[in-house]
Amino acid sequence: MIVVTGATGNVGQELVRILVEAGEQVTAVSRRPAQLPDGVRHLQADLAESQSLRTALDGAEALFLLVAGDDPQGILDLAEAGGVRRVVLLSSQGVGTRPEVYRHPAAFEDAVRRSGLEWTILRSGGLNSNAFAWAETIRTQRTAAAPFGDVGLPTVDPADVAEVAATVLRESGHAGRTYDLTGPAPVTPQQRAEAIGDALGTPVRFVEQTRAEARAQMLTFMPEPVVEGTLAILGRPLPAEQEVSSAVERILGRAPRTVADWAARTAPAFR
Repeated sequence: MIVVTGATGNVGQELVRILVEAGEQVTAVSRRPAQLPDGVRHLQADLAESQSLRTALDGAEALFLLVAGDDPQGILDLAEAGGVRRVVLLSSQGVGTRPEVYRHPAAFEDAVRRSGLEWTILRSGGLNSNAFAWAETIRTQRTAAAPFGDVGLPTVDPADVAEVAATVLRESGHAGRTYDLTGPAPVTPQQRAEAIGDALGTPVRFVEQTRAEARAQMLTFMPEPVVEGTLAILGRPLPAEQEVSSAVERILGRAPRTVADWAARTAPAFR
């Protein structure tokens, strides 16, 4: 059995689908009720309360783990006690490029490496699905606002992250590896807005935010250190943050999906 935490998220929901279609027995864990494929066992639990995962982990062989809560060691101890032998952690590219800012996922990575389990760490770049933050303004005004409109980053399709996760959860040869996951090319916020407009068949106007405007908006749902780190990446990315990784292609045997692919698939969310 494979346990998938964050099973209702942009990566987790797709991961559950892929695993079920591959014939795996899956336990999906989320904080809220979820609509899942037939045959999937669902348990409501909160990673911030590690003991709430005990039932989900009992009898499991593998665990897909998100960075959430503050007790990675507690979760991993429960996983080992429940029979888990393989853990795949979804972390952030920022752990490698800006460890002074991304201390929370770094703590999870350290705990996973020390766990004694067979581990793989996936360091995701920015997800294309972050553009869902534009859904309301695109639906109502056909506009998308963001700072640093001409700065490109190789954002990644969450479906590619999920497919990589499914592969390393099910196949050997990935133990002790850390993979950076990106899309096929750097794409600017303006280009992402254009891709959504193309998918809709109608132009989406891009509105350039000031750094201060973007910061104020981000502070409503993100801690200040993470906001500052995110703005630094968006506005002045390091060369490593603009580099296209080969990991998706090496693991999946195909090129990563483009932003246009993602926009075409998710266009109904913006209509």
